[in-house]
Amino acid sequence: MRLNKEPWTSAIWNNRPSFLHSDQRLARYVGRPAADFLRIEPAGGIVLLVCAAIALLWANSPWSSSYDAVWGMDISFHFGDFEVHHSFKDWINDGLMAFFFFVVGMEIKSEIVTGHLRSARNAVTPIAAAIGGMVVPAAIYLAFNAGTDASHGWGIPMATDIAFAVGIVALFGDRIPSPARIFLLTLAIVDDLGAIAVIAVFYTDDMSMGWLAVAGALLALAVALRIINVWSGPVYLVIGILAWLAMLESGVHATIAGVAMGLIISSRPLLDPQVAHETAQEMAKGGLTTEETERVAKLVKESVPPTERLQNKFHPFSSFVVLPLFALANAGVPLSGEMLAQAFTSTATLGIAIGLVVGKFVGVLGASWIVVKLGLGRLPDGTGWRLLGGLAAVAGVGFTVALFITELAFRGGDAGLLTDEAKIGVLAGSLIAACLGALILRLVAPGPGEARKRAESEG
Repeated sequence: MRLNKEPWTSAIWNNRPSFLHSDQRLARYVGRPAADFLRIEPAGGIVLLVCAAIALLWANSPWSSSYDAVWGMDISFHFGDFEVHHSFKDWINDGLMAFFFFVVGMEIKSEIVTGHLRSARNAVTPIAAAIGGMVVPAAIYLAFNAGTDASHGWGIPMATDIAFAVGIVALFGDRIPSPARIFLLTLAIVDDLGAIAVIAVFYTDDMSMGWLAVAGALLALAVALRIINVWSGPVYLVIGILAWLAMLESGVHATIAGVAMGLIISSRPLLDPQVAHETAQEMAKGGLTTEETERVAKLVKESVPPTERLQNKFHPFSSFVVLPLFALANAGVPLSGEMLAQAFTSTATLGIAIGLVVGKFVGVLGASWIVVKLGLGRLPDGTGWRLLGGLAAVAGVGFTVALFITELAFRGGDAGLLTDEAKIGVLAGSLIAACLGALILRLVAPGPGEARKRAESEG
């Protein structure tokens, strides 16, 4: 496609377009298609799936020894006499995943303050569904593993993977009503909040109260600064890094610091959007100087909630860097015939897989039915019980957080074997849940023509 040669275009680009807008072959055949792909809703889930497949192939290839060598290599940092050293995999799980949970924390905060969770009537059903979808899978897992060395893994099948779940639903386009999508997203966010609480309470090593006090003081400082309207990003970045380090040393999982910082960020705009709009219009009447243009840009920026701005800024890094690296480092499980035979007779594998596929479906659908029949909640608009069943099945895709809890659940003794068996359960259960959910949605979701009519009538 040739570039528009209108005067304003030349003035902005000075006859030198940016790479993505240029006629270079790399831009036409790689750059623009890649940019378009990253903008589609299922993109994060697709990248995550590809990286998980790469990890599995790598771990079962002739170069499998290099898989353990790469992710097991020691990386250390020295600050005077203070030293922090972990494996590459642990830096991803404890460090980069704290960034992922920081973004999750902001999503939770936005939903509670200004989103779907703000309204009790809208929130009751997805919250109940999320609770049912955590309790039933955990109960199924314990039914298989109570009293065994694997019992500590009960938290693994509780998780729903937002990226995969939302990505599967997005494949059906407008055939899935918007309220149904919001229901699934709200369920997944509440599920994440539950997983965070489980990690903090049940999957924490021996605590150092001194370091925990330091982390608490730093988080309290961040809250105090927000109360007195300090909005400097670098200040909160430094506090966040120090709080993460203190939490890491305390024995409480370091990702909790990421969640806490995400919840501290304000979800309300610093400037009323109407005031910003009117001020910008008034300033634009007589033409804008460079300084006035910068002021208008600042007004627009401050009329958007910080949580929304930061999510838009950091979500691509979280979805396309952090989670793919996590999948590469954690999804590589040896799948020899002997290992598979052992895994599929393992109570840990069966408990997780059945918990994700059956437990999530029964828990989400059952809890929703109870609150609706009791009159405490209601189904999303345009959503019947069959469609809700499809969403309940999709909620069984655990993957990211399930693999994350797997790494925390088993320590010492037969931890290596249990971890591999649990990961096979996560991968198998998530795959079955994804296929089952997609099949149900395909069968029960309205056809494109019917969905279009519904959208027009709603409009």
